[in-house]
Amino acid sequence: MEDFHHRFCELFAQLGLPSDTPGIAAFITSHSPLPDGVLLADAPFWTPAQATMLREQLLVDADWSEVIDQLNVALRR
Repeated sequence: MEDFHHRFCELFAQLGLPSDTPGIAAFITSHSPLPDGVLLADAPFWTPAQATMLREQLLVDADWSEVIDQLNVALRR
């Protein structure tokens, strides 16, 4: 089985969000800090499809999990 390592910009593109550096920075700035009691996939700013993608990828510990965890940390700083 091949192990893929996705980049932050690829996650944003997968979620249908601006995936360039300024777009990523603007998203993180406008949605931070995410409260400690809120799971990343339950944040109110996701569309249902985005939330489902995040939740499902984490549930099965998919290739996206590592970069999703990075997003979670970035939104809590």
